[in-house]
Amino acid sequence: MKEFDVVIKGTVVKHDEIIQDGFVAIEGETIARVGAGSPPPAKQLVDEIGLVILPGGIDAQVHSRSQADREGFIWSTRSAASGGITTIVDMPYDADNLICNADRFNAKVDDVRKNARVDVALYATIDPAEGTRRIRELVAAGAAGFKFSTFGTDPRRFPRIPNYLLFQCFQEIAPFDVVAGVHNENEEAVNHYVEAVNRSDVSDWRAHAMSRPKITETLAMVEIYELAAEAGCRGHVVHCSVGRGYDMCAGYRSLGADTTIEACIHYLTLNHEEHAPVLKGLCKINPPIRPKAEVEAIWRHLEKGNVTVVSTDHVSWSLDRKTDPEMLKNASGAPGLEALYPLLLTGCHHRGLSLHHAARVLAYNPARLFNLQDRKGSLEVGRDADIAVFRQTPDVYDPRASGNNISDWSPYEGMTLDFKLSKTFLRGTLVCDQGTVLAKPGTGRFLKPSTPPKA
Repeated sequence: MKEFDVVIKGTVVKHDEIIQDGFVAIEGETIARVGAGSPPPAKQLVDEIGLVILPGGIDAQVHSRSQADREGFIWSTRSAASGGITTIVDMPYDADNLICNADRFNAKVDDVRKNARVDVALYATIDPAEGTRRIRELVAAGAAGFKFSTFGTDPRRFPRIPNYLLFQCFQEIAPFDVVAGVHNENEEAVNHYVEAVNRSDVSDWRAHAMSRPKITETLAMVEIYELAAEAGCRGHVVHCSVGRGYDMCAGYRSLGADTTIEACIHYLTLNHEEHAPVLKGLCKINPPIRPKAEVEAIWRHLEKGNVTVVSTDHVSWSLDRKTDPEMLKNASGAPGLEALYPLLLTGCHHRGLSLHHAARVLAYNPARLFNLQDRKGSLEVGRDADIAVFRQTPDVYDPRASGNNISDWSPYEGMTLDFKLSKTFLRGTLVCDQGTVLAKPGTGRFLKPSTPPKA
C-alpha cells in the first residue's frame, strides 16, 4: 500500500459534507486522498481525533498596506497563518500608491514573494484620470479581480469611480472573466447625511451610523448590479451590512446576472446596540455596524446560501487613528485575520448550523470567485494541501496573546470563542502550530487566476 507523506486524522469538514472519523492524506504539496476509517500508511501521522479539519481559509478582502510603514505582508500573513487562513486577497488601495498599472502591480508582487508567509492574490484598480486603458495590462500581470468604489474615501488612495466610468470598466473587464468588486456607498447620499450630522450636536459613537443610513448602501448596490448585468460582467459587492442587499443579489441572480455578495465578519458578529457604545471608534467601519435585526438577517441569508463569501476587510490601523472622541474623525476599518475562522465557526455553532457553511464561504466559494479553484478552496484530491485544524474549546480572544498581530487592539477582544486553532498547513507544510507561526517571510506565493484571458 502506498505510503503518503502526511496523513491528518480527525473530523473532516468539506463544503458540502462532514466526514466523521475521517482523514486527509498529503503527497508533496497536494491532497492525495480523503476518506474515513483507518488511515493509510504515512511518513507522518498527525492524530487530531476529536478536532475538526477544514480547508485553509481564503480571506477575500485584506488591506495589508493601508498605513505606511506599519503592517505589510510580513505581519498580515503572519496573522492569517495564526488563524487558519492560507490565502489572502489584498486590496489595491495602498498608502500613497494606488495599484492601477502593471509597474505598481508587479512591484507589489515582488513584495509578496519577499515577505508573505501564506499565499496571496491581488486586486487591481484604475486611476479615474486614465479610465480603462490599464485594465488589459493588469489582467496580463495576474490581477485576480478589480476593485472600484462608488464612494470617494480619498481622491488619491481610494477614489470614487462615477457610474458611467464604472460601466466602461465593467464592459472592458467582462471578456476576461475576472471579478469586479465594488465598495457600495452612494456618494451623494453619504455626503448629504454627513453634512446633516456635522450640523447637529451629535459627534459621539452615534454619529457614524447616522451619517450612513441603510439607504446609502442599497442605492449603491442597485447601481452596481444593474451596470454589471447590462455589461455582462461578474459584479461583486465587497461588503453588505443589511439583509435587503442579499435579497437584491439573489434577485439579480434569478434574472441570470452573475452577481455575488460578501459579508464581512464584523457584520455577523457586532451590532449597533451592544457594541458600538462600548467600542466607539474601534468599530468604525464603512458601511457601519448595524442593529441586531440586520445581523440576524445576514445569518439567515448565510444559512440559505445567499452569502457568497465571508471576509474581514482587515486593516491594522494604529490605535491613535481609532480613538478620537469625535467619531467621524476616526479611520474606518479593523483587524480580524487571526479571529476570522474561529468567529465564524463560533457563530455557526451558536445557531446550530453545520460547520460546512464555514468551509463554503471561507474557502470553496472564494476560490471560485477569484478563479483559484484548480488549486485552492476545498479538501479534494489534487488541490493544494491547505488545511486548518481547530479544537472545540472555549477561548477568550486576546489580540496580544499570540504575538502574531501588529495591532494590540481588536473589536473582538474579550469575546469567548468556541474554537481555537491547533494547526495550519500551507501546501502540505505545517506553518502554524498551537499559535506559533513557523512560516518564514517568502514562504507564501503570488497566485494568478487560473482562467486564461478570453480577450
